[in-house]
Amino acid sequence: MKEINWKDKKNIQLVNSFILLKTKGETEAFLRDIMTKYEITEFANRLEAARLLSKNTQYLEITNKTGLSSTTVARIAKWLKGPLGGYRIVLNKMHHTHSQNNTGKGLSLHS
Repeated sequence: MKEINWKDKKNIQLVNSFILLKTKGETEAFLRDIMTKYEITEFANRLEAARLLSKNTQYLEITNKTGLSSTTVARIAKWLKGPLGGYRIVLNKMHHTHSQNNTGKGLSLHS
């Protein structure tokens, strides 16, 4: 697959549009406008798979819980361990927010 050109004007615009969002409501509205219900569900399932992988959950359990294929779960596992670290960044931020809002229980990330 061809590498993403992050310097492309349209890609910059997309990334910047997410940075501009300040609230959960704004983000939900934007996601619903920019993606189909299926796409939102697919992305949510991929994030959940990354979260489960970070807890060393078995692939079969992840595919059963998310409906994702084992190939997709394997790809997420590869990206989770990869050098870009997008999933790790989000999961760590989610863990940090969860820890601040609760009793400190949250994700156990194995980087």
